Amino acid sequence: MVQEAVEQSGESFGVITRVARQLGIGSESLRSWVRQAEIDGGRRPGTTTDEAKRIAELEREVRELRRANEILKAASAFFARELDPRPPR
Repeated sequence: MVQEAVEQSGESFGVITRVARQLGIGSESLRSWVRQAEIDGGRRPGTTTDEAKRIAELEREVRELRRANEILKAASAFFARELDPRPPR
């Protein structure tokens, strides 16, 4: 709707506020949605929605792998102590 209004009027000033009022939503919310749509459409530089999802998935995977690595380190230390033939001091 915002893009259509800009194309029709040829002016972008105040369009987001007017459309937001018509839809009954906050103008800042609509502004951020329009900005993200421009990024996703390649008309503005930034991180696309798909890239942001992929980054979040990779960050979640890194957290899980780090946690698993810590568990494996603790387990290997435990078994190393259990299998040590020297008597404890």
